[in-house]
Amino acid sequence: MRLALAGDTMLGRLVAEHLEADPGVPLFSDDLVAILREADAFVLNLECAISDRGTRWPNPTKPYFFRAPPAAIDVLVDLGVDCVTLANNHALDYGVEALIDTVDLLVAVGIGVVGAGRTDAEARRPYLIERGGMRVGIIGVTDHPAEFAAVDGHPGVAFADLRHRTPPWLLDSVSALAGEVDAVVVTPHWGPNMVQAPLPYVRRAAHELRDAGATLVAGHSAHVVHGVAERVLYDLGDFIDDYAIDRQLRNDLGLVFVVEFVDGVPVRVEAIPIALEFCRTRLADPDERAWITRRFIEACDELGSRAVDQDGRLVVEW
Repeated sequence: MRLALAGDTMLGRLVAEHLEADPGVPLFSDDLVAILREADAFVLNLECAISDRGTRWPNPTKPYFFRAPPAAIDVLVDLGVDCVTLANNHALDYGVEALIDTVDLLVAVGIGVVGAGRTDAEARRPYLIERGGMRVGIIGVTDHPAEFAAVDGHPGVAFADLRHRTPPWLLDSVSALAGEVDAVVVTPHWGPNMVQAPLPYVRRAAHELRDAGATLVAGHSAHVVHGVAERVLYDLGDFIDDYAIDRQLRNDLGLVFVVEFVDGVPVRVEAIPIALEFCRTRLADPDERAWITRRFIEACDELGSRAVDQDGRLVVEW
């Protein structure tokens, strides 16, 4: 089985304006879409609400609010997305109404949802993907913000305070799921924005999740790609947005990942270089690919893994 993974997918704000002006506007290049559709399944972090309802979350210190129009659902369908995680710091940007709309719109087109829901139990519930007789369980959690948490049966996200300790409920969930499926993929939204390497607590949490039974850990939040360790993709980076570019960290240059599983075990990851233009994402050109290649190989070296360039794809074998 080959599982495609992409990071922060922000279809709100100026991307939303593009969609509202022309619902058929191509947000992703055809050759990139073709690569992603070669995979057996595709999971990403949807970092916005999809709704035409709701009001902004009442926090005067919150700087950014992301909401996409319902037409954004078609974008995800065209990409071939099978499951999204909503466990992040933008799922409730426009309140409970918009969150519930997002979940309902996704489910209506057959896209699975993890990391958020009408109750805390629903938010923590895994989603199962079955391909070719292999069952993969997906779990989504976020370590910020606590105020978005689904608690006492109220809507919200699956909040896990990873900074201090990995919550026992999360480790227990991973262990229980590992006994029911062939592979467990945990996709945490963790750590601060715009850092070029995983913080110590993120590394600790990754190891604890692996020890609990996670077959693969694939995180996001930093807006830049991090290196790969043993069956851990610390940060998938950004997939589409309208963000300002940091000329040092180059959050406009990133990767999408395709992980190959054999008998339930991830044995190889291919990372495909991408470039994020203004509200559009395409495959990276040769100069961009050279920068991404250098950065990713260095980042993997720092984490004790070896990435090699094979015909324009960066490959790590486990």
